[in-house]
Amino acid sequence: MSPTVPTALPTLFLSHGSPMMAIEPGNTGPAWARLAARLPRPRAILAVSAHWMTHAPAVSAAKHPETIHDFYGFPAPLYEVQYTPPGAPELAEKVCRLIPGIAVDANRGLDHGAWVPLRYMYPQADIPVVQFAIQPNDTPEAHFNLGRQLTSLRKDGVLILASGAITHNLRDMVRDAPDGMALPHISEFCNWFADALKRRDLPALFDYRRQAPHAVRVQPADDHLLPVYVALGAADESASFDVVHRGTTLGALAMDAYMFSFSGPYTG
Repeated sequence: MSPTVPTALPTLFLSHGSPMMAIEPGNTGPAWARLAARLPRPRAILAVSAHWMTHAPAVSAAKHPETIHDFYGFPAPLYEVQYTPPGAPELAEKVCRLIPGIAVDANRGLDHGAWVPLRYMYPQADIPVVQFAIQPNDTPEAHFNLGRQLTSLRKDGVLILASGAITHNLRDMVRDAPDGMALPHISEFCNWFADALKRRDLPALFDYRRQAPHAVRVQPADDHLLPVYVALGAADESASFDVVHRGTTLGALAMDAYMFSFSGPYTG
């Protein structure tokens, strides 16, 4: 049984990989399940997904968010997967108080960036979920600052779960690569990024496209990395940082997962 909610919950960043993770979990699905089992049970979840992109900050407020199958060309069983937790309009209202002027989408469901990891973490779909959008035309620093505005939610039992990809160049994928095999440039980038997070080197992190090795190759655009900055901003300045999962699928999609602000190192 998960422990009770502490003074403040951690924030998470998960690399969600391909939508096929929903039916082919590999090593990552069980790792997500183990992570959730170690965490205090949240009262609600704010899912920051790389797959909801808006021009300005936005939050969803659907009472019954539908499962969005926001992909095409995959096997039919994937489109049959449903993840339908309750919504949390009251959490959306709190977000609106923290970020004045934020847009509210009363009909937005859950895209695969949210529901794929959540179906392994909380398979009963009994924890209310709302989504928080990213702005692909804005900077990592701007997303960090959005996260800072959300930090008080953690004290209300809200789990801020950011979902994206630490590497996201689909052209680099190796179709027959064994699970766990990483191309050398993938490992170099992931090691640099984790080290910068551990040192909380904000100038380097905000300027990762120029400073990190192979940054432009592994992240042709910022979108799948922007959620990590929201998670980092929402954590305490003195937050501990842990890499709670490492892995790679198709040679080029790193499945690394991070946790900020937890009482002691994660050993799962």
